[in-house]
Amino acid sequence: MAPAAPSMLRLTCVVLLLGRAAPAAEEYGLEITNNGPITTGAQATVHASLSMKNDSVTSNLYHFNWIYAPLILIEKSERRFNSVINVTGEFPGTFPVSVWVTHRNCWLCRPVARNVTVLQITEFITGNLTIAQIEDSRFITHGSSSSTGAVTRISFCLHDPSNYFKSASFVYNWDFGDGVYQITKEPFVYYNCSTMGNRTVHLKVIAEWEQIGSIIHERETVQKTGDFTTALELLDAVKSINVVGSRETHVMENLSLSLHINGTPPLALCWLIKSECIPLEGEKCHLVVINGSCYNLSHIFSDAGRYCLSVRVENGMTMLQTYHEIKVWPTGIHPAFFVLLCITLVSVTLGLVLYTTFRSNTQQKDLVEVADFDFSPLSDKNLPSHSESGCGQICCRSCFLRSSQEAARESHELLHSFYKPVKMYTV
Repeated sequence: MAPAAPSMLRLTCVVLLLGRAAPAAEEYGLEITNNGPITTGAQATVHASLSMKNDSVTSNLYHFNWIYAPLILIEKSERRFNSVINVTGEFPGTFPVSVWVTHRNCWLCRPVARNVTVLQITEFITGNLTIAQIEDSRFITHGSSSSTGAVTRISFCLHDPSNYFKSASFVYNWDFGDGVYQITKEPFVYYNCSTMGNRTVHLKVIAEWEQIGSIIHERETVQKTGDFTTALELLDAVKSINVVGSRETHVMENLSLSLHINGTPPLALCWLIKSECIPLEGEKCHLVVINGSCYNLSHIFSDAGRYCLSVRVENGMTMLQTYHEIKVWPTGIHPAFFVLLCITLVSVTLGLVLYTTFRSNTQQKDLVEVADFDFSPLSDKNLPSHSESGCGQICCRSCFLRSSQEAARESHELLHSFYKPVKMYTV
């Protein structure tokens, strides 16, 4: 707590000093940056750049005045419109570094611009962890997310702008938060997990090197450490998109479709209906964010024709697209009724043809059977003579009636013909 109080006091004094030295006009801009944080003993670079907001301001030579105490100045360089200083610190803390610019030949003139930056110095190793997923032999960064079943590379990036650790050897102790530990000499590790969920990856970095002591002037081993953590979110990749609904509709009818997505929410869903199937890029579509695995959409078509529903789904890890063709018919009878009517007509026609054919065959058969009978008068001679005598012996009246009926039957034509047959009798 002791070094923090003087640092805040120095920052307050610098702000008050710069506040009293306000420029006469807002005609200049001064940008100041630093490449911190750094570890104790390393060097930080602070850069200041002067710009003119008004083109009518004449260019002159300027002088950059720095305030960096209690930091130690290593090097300073100055050009026409910018200045750079290299500083180092032996104690951890937050240190303000300020600069104001005056005309070079007028030291007592009011500053034309001023600014301040804060440099952070720590006694630990500085750096950060990055997570990348291997896709098609490439490393794709999705923030802190990765997909289950995919190979994930977790890397440590050392922040050493002054090459302070150039002779150090490093050991990396990895803790993946699921009971798996690993020790490597490389600043990266490959991790693969098939269970989705949130994890916290811990890394402890140990750096050792030898240097000559400042008091005894003998070689001694110096060690610095650093602890780093990052969140790892394992998500299921978007594996499939299933569009459930009709592929046909009519003009001015409400078409309802249901999208079933196999993937871990939240999901960014983008859909668009056009006359052709097109890949969706950017945000030129209806973009919605869903927290489930199902989404219902409805659309009314004003014109008939063929359309295509293009769907793109992504969950921060993977992206998948699918298409669904739609046929829109004009308002009227549904095509299914036309098909049913055609089937009915064909069935009736076929039935009539079969009935006519069967009836014709039956009539021809009857004609042939009737033609087999012999109704010629000569056939009467073949009748046995005993029937006539028998008939006369039994009942003359009944025989007479029977003979009359047979004669009438024989005189009736069974087959109509254009020419009447001529009966010939032989006496």
